[in-house]
Amino acid sequence: MTTTSTSPRTDAVDDVYWREEYTPITADDAFLARIVAEADLPSLLLALAAATGDRSLLRDELRPGFPPGDIGPAPHGGLSDEAQALARELALAALTRVRDERITTPRRLDDAETAALLDFLTNGAGDADTEVLRHELDLAPQKLGAPRWSFDEVARGRDFTVAVIGTGMSGIGAMYRLSQAGVPFTAFEKNPEVGGVWWANTYPGVRLDTPTFAYSYSFAQRADWPSAYARGSEIEQYALEIVERARLREHVVFDTEVTAMTWHEEAGEWEVVTRAGDGTETAHRFNAVISAVGQLERPNIPEYPGRAGFRGAQMHSARWDHGVDLAGKRVAVIGTGASAYQIVPSIVDDVAELTVFQRSGPWMVPAPNCHDATPEALAWLGEHVPYYGQWFRLSGFFQSATGRTHTVVAEPGWEREDSVSPVNLRVRELLTEIIREQWRARPELIDTVVPSYPPGGKRMLRDNGVWAEALQRPHAHIVTSGIDHFTETGIVTADGEEHELDVVIYATGFLAADFLDPIQVRGTTGETLKEHWQGDATAWGGISVPGFPNLFIVMGPNTNYVVHGSQHFMMECAVEFAVEAIHQTLLRGVKGFDVTQEALDAFVAAVDAENATRAWGQPQVRTWYKNSAGRVSQIWPFSHVEYWQLTHDVDFDRDFTTHL
Repeated sequence: MTTTSTSPRTDAVDDVYWREEYTPITADDAFLARIVAEADLPSLLLALAAATGDRSLLRDELRPGFPPGDIGPAPHGGLSDEAQALARELALAALTRVRDERITTPRRLDDAETAALLDFLTNGAGDADTEVLRHELDLAPQKLGAPRWSFDEVARGRDFTVAVIGTGMSGIGAMYRLSQAGVPFTAFEKNPEVGGVWWANTYPGVRLDTPTFAYSYSFAQRADWPSAYARGSEIEQYALEIVERARLREHVVFDTEVTAMTWHEEAGEWEVVTRAGDGTETAHRFNAVISAVGQLERPNIPEYPGRAGFRGAQMHSARWDHGVDLAGKRVAVIGTGASAYQIVPSIVDDVAELTVFQRSGPWMVPAPNCHDATPEALAWLGEHVPYYGQWFRLSGFFQSATGRTHTVVAEPGWEREDSVSPVNLRVRELLTEIIREQWRARPELIDTVVPSYPPGGKRMLRDNGVWAEALQRPHAHIVTSGIDHFTETGIVTADGEEHELDVVIYATGFLAADFLDPIQVRGTTGETLKEHWQGDATAWGGISVPGFPNLFIVMGPNTNYVVHGSQHFMMECAVEFAVEAIHQTLLRGVKGFDVTQEALDAFVAAVDAENATRAWGQPQVRTWYKNSAGRVSQIWPFSHVEYWQLTHDVDFDRDFTTHL
């Protein structure tokens, strides 16, 4: 177990994928013209202006407006045809200059250049937005995010260690920032490898349902992704590479699960009990704990009557049994969410019969390229134009800050239950028309496959037509009658029909509302976290809970998104708050902090009020976003900027209790 202090990282740039040299351009003018014709223009103009120092490329008439799209972003940030033509002319000349002058090294920007480039990207949105973007921009003179302090400078000789629970995406973020500050820490991982859900989920077809470039850390901006929507194995490889590049593996204890945690007030320490793969239990002492156990980790398998007596094979999507051969089998998939949407088209050609048990059909937004390789122009520019891939990522990051939020705001007094506003109804009609076209050969099933709930009430899936195509195969069936019970040979539905089966696949989601379960976490009063929450998990920023000092939850309550946002940004903000709280603990010579009840109550009231105005917060919408109390306990309804401000503009004296 490694808990020794290390020196802060001294890398010139806070990015483990940083490149000092890009491949020189040798292509002819005709090839460059084709690349420019296919490239995303706002990203290309920004990259070329940064690489060459020529800010004349950033003309006012070429500023991307990024008009909000009802079902997808406007091409090239909404530039007119005339503006696109001018942008391509300027970009081609600048790209030729990059070739002829052999510009292969990224230029670090000064404050004025950074401000000009971000003002162009955001169309003058203002300081709050550009501050957040500086968190993502390696080229900025002071990229935000990394700790500006070191353990040795603040607390040399103090016996202080941190436990990180889990090494999925949240845990990797926590380890990275702690290592930058030189804080001694140990990470416990119950699996034999890092990656979290991307290690655990190996079902057929597993991949991102968001564009790949959006799924990355600010400190690990990979630019050579092979797929437009990365396969699960590609994201797992990304996790492995970060751990190796950042030298984090030495801090991880694998095959070791945390089972219990108890706060000892007098010592100012958490007693953390772990259980190794051989069953051995060990008690450790840490001054702070960062929980990165994730939300989509513990499978939810409904307890249908008779399920234990079913003689066929059963598996949850997150616990895929590769020893089960589906060829020629009668297979059931229960659920129609993200994993089912990927599994069904991937297995339909192998099975003898496929039955999908559906509570409600999914809404899907068009994404014709979701199974495609990264576009040639994007891949080529990422290899040959310094920092292009990162500008492409930053442009997408900025657009995701608002995303399709305008489509899910509920209009007071709106009487239809299938939508929440005129805009939401328009989205419903647009998406329904797409579904009608996909199912034109089976019009009798339209009412079955069109969702009854408002668009945006649940996360929308990415649609390239394969779901509809798979379910229209002669041997595929959709069952909408509820499951009554299992028999030894199949499933009987509420209408009395028995469906004979060989394999049942549960695409039934996770126990997402049971944060930190099954770990028994006991705080200052002796009460457990589960007893404290009583089924309604709340935490300030999703991170801190009164009575549980120096416990920092990453991706805790109310930190998920539906139609906008970046999960990696939310993870990083939570981790950066935790690291700063540790800094304040060391700087002040105290035992630690936890949030006051007043600050938590104010936070929850604001989040609840905003969620009540969104599609997912409407009473007719049934979703895992709501806990057993009916409260939306999963979703962050505000913007990137507001979460950044919450977690970085913190008054520890006003909103937190100090443990002396």
